Amino acid sequence: MSQPPTDSPATAARRLPSWAGRNYTLLTGAAVVTNLGSHGALIASAFAVMDAGGSGGDVGLVAAARTLPLVLFLLVGGAIADRLPRHRVMVAANALNCLSQAAFAVLVLTGDPQLWQMMLLTALCGTGTAFFNPAAEGMLLSSVSGEHSNRAFALFRMAMNGAGIGGAALGGALIAAIGPGWVLAVDAAAFAVAGALRAFLDVGHIAERAPGGGLLADLREGWVEFRSRAWLWSIVLQFSVVVAVVGAAESVYGPLVARDRLGGPAPWGVALAFFGVGTIAGAVLMMLWKPRRLLLVGTLCVFPLALPSAGLAVPLPTWGLCAVMFASGAAVEVFGVSWMTTMHQEIPEEKFSRVSAYDWFGSLSLLPLATALAGPAETVFGRTPALWGCAALVIVPTALVLLVPEVRHITRKPVPAKPAAGHAPAPDSSPAAPVGSAGV
Repeated sequence: MSQPPTDSPATAARRLPSWAGRNYTLLTGAAVVTNLGSHGALIASAFAVMDAGGSGGDVGLVAAARTLPLVLFLLVGGAIADRLPRHRVMVAANALNCLSQAAFAVLVLTGDPQLWQMMLLTALCGTGTAFFNPAAEGMLLSSVSGEHSNRAFALFRMAMNGAGIGGAALGGALIAAIGPGWVLAVDAAAFAVAGALRAFLDVGHIAERAPGGGLLADLREGWVEFRSRAWLWSIVLQFSVVVAVVGAAESVYGPLVARDRLGGPAPWGVALAFFGVGTIAGAVLMMLWKPRRLLLVGTLCVFPLALPSAGLAVPLPTWGLCAVMFASGAAVEVFGVSWMTTMHQEIPEEKFSRVSAYDWFGSLSLLPLATALAGPAETVFGRTPALWGCAALVIVPTALVLLVPEVRHITRKPVPAKPAAGHAPAPDSSPAAPVGSAGV
């Protein structure tokens, strides 16, 4: 029997879009690996706390320990990412994430983890993320030419969120079968693989950056860029509230409702997987659709983020919760692509990481407080009223931000073609890396 012909590397490469070069492929692959581990690990950390006898308040404290250093170090991380090679910052951050998650896994698997130990290790993981996120912001879109940025970002997020579907569903099932410690170990391994992939980025064409006026001067320059755009700071203020209440609902109340009303971690993992399915649907939509009024369309799609909190408040059965998670996932993906396309269009490339750091800092500023107070709020008001409050705090600031004229009127601009990083030299571009929106 004759064997089917095998594809040569050149033939396999032609299956990718013509604009997807080496850097784009490496960055997308690294993001897929990371999301496979991290979506399960977020569920695992909550159930590790509960398995150790922790309360809802303890779950909130561990979640707050992850986000507090993320907020504290974001601005420094953004300034450093605009001064040092971004791919090196990303690899170093992945190494810290790997070590902290590996230690967390060993702690859970071999002993009786104490609350302070779990908080310390998740804080180290959050510190790594604080340096990773601003460095990542400037790189993915600079790895493709400008006219392909909308499609490239949508495809990247589709691949990333597709991995999140498997990570959440598999993570929930593994936690139920063998415990949260092994899921944390998988996350540590995923960070190691992703860091290795990012170490192979081609940055030979990147011109060395001229020395700046110091860290504080860089931060001041980023602040001037940030505050001069009403659309930017108003949406970041909106998301300081939205991210806080959505984070509290999904990292604290979601696992508690799953434990008490849905039957354990597996149904919650399935619901989170449906959120991922929704993000893929949203990404497919944004690959085909280029809305003219980017921020207006994106902001209208923030309203469905109230649905998961409302679904947990009822609480809906698993199938109903999966439906609202799917809807919110599709909506947030439309916002995410619209937001990052606007950022790429409006922010100078050489200042992107610093402005992105202010975006992340503002959007996440209330998250540690919200997750820490989620347990006490449940005690004082009850879980159901607290969840309805979360839903209301998504709707109100989103309605208010529509009053800002720039949010309603900023339109997509034609982008001149330029060579993509990884295909041809592009001296004016920044090093290339994954993009994530702080708003999402």
